[in-house]
Amino acid sequence: MPDVLDPVADLVKRRKAPVVVQTLRSAAAATLSYVVALQLSNEPAPLTAPLTALLVVQVTLFATLTTGIRRVNAVVVGVLLAIAFSILVGLTWWSLGLIILASLTAGHFARVSEFVPEVAISAMLVLGVSQVTATAWDRVLETLIGAVVGLGFNFLLAPPVWVHTAGESIVDLARRMRQLLLHMAEELGSHTPVERAAARLHEARRLDHDISQVDAALRQAEDSVRLNPRVKEGLLHRVVLRTGLDTLEICTVVLRVLTRTLTDLAKKRTDEPLFPADVAEALEDLFRYTAAAVESFAILVTSPVSASAEEAESHLATELSRAHTSRDEAAHLLLRRVQRHPGQWQLQGALLAEVDRILAELDMEQRSRRLMEELDRSTRENRERFPALHKLQRRLRGRRRDGGRKGADPGA
Repeated sequence: MPDVLDPVADLVKRRKAPVVVQTLRSAAAATLSYVVALQLSNEPAPLTAPLTALLVVQVTLFATLTTGIRRVNAVVVGVLLAIAFSILVGLTWWSLGLIILASLTAGHFARVSEFVPEVAISAMLVLGVSQVTATAWDRVLETLIGAVVGLGFNFLLAPPVWVHTAGESIVDLARRMRQLLLHMAEELGSHTPVERAAARLHEARRLDHDISQVDAALRQAEDSVRLNPRVKEGLLHRVVLRTGLDTLEICTVVLRVLTRTLTDLAKKRTDEPLFPADVAEALEDLFRYTAAAVESFAILVTSPVSASAEEAESHLATELSRAHTSRDEAAHLLLRRVQRHPGQWQLQGALLAEVDRILAELDMEQRSRRLMEELDRSTRENRERFPALHKLQRRLRGRRRDGGRKGADPGA
């Protein structure tokens, strides 16, 4: 029965994937823009309109707005250059090369970003027709139709918010880190070949690739909450997830160093366990509690402000407390052993220091302080970037407060 349901579950998951949503939205917007352009343009086949809509409609509303503006700018700049060249020199082999050079240069100055080649494409297409002026303005009109339809499409049908998808990626990353820590814990009290320890090191290094994938999902989520009418606290969502991923990224780096320390220790102890039984038991507990704390931290930063978040915070506090207790016990045992057998003391001390760094990054007080700092910084940057909008918001809030005072019952 599970084998039959697995393809269905996979199909449902794929239907909600960003690439599927992007495909359906782009196809619908392109078709609609072509229908509108047929009514307004003089061209028999106004394909520029659906092409523009296809490029303008992105997964997020913020990306759609920024992309639409840049694309319209690119087409207009290219058309203006084509009109100028048609008046001055017409179409020759050397004027074609010159207009491509001028278009690419103008595209960089116009800051159209990834649409720099579109400036040259627009200029060449317009310059290659006989009636330059009419075709040029038809192309501008079609571009505007495609851009307006694309923007209106996203305003009327707000794109999905990808915060949940990014949250799932963060939790999945934390679980892979947890699994690595648990595997390392199982090997502390036994003889570990250098090859097996090195395999753990390579596994930790592969987490860097995972970080880049999660970062891409998070950037998409950050764009999806910008200017989205379905999101009330977009800044808070962005900062919470971003600071959470930053913390896990630091933990990933420290985890890689930790596996390197164990690999070096395995090279020194080729015919004996990495640690004696009592020390290994304390370190195993430390690694297990740390692994649980990493997962609880990821669940906390990706949970909404509700009972689930409170439960995740409670679990994180418990796991961190247990980890610190195990850490103190392991440090005491290691100290006694190093005093009797000082060999490789620096590796054992480095092991504890690296675990300390992970626990410090997961600390809830440090997390709250970091979150407040990032919120203040983001608010300050937005205020400096858009001072007029900030003044308008303050004025509206002031009027709201004044209205509340006037409407209050004096005798209440």
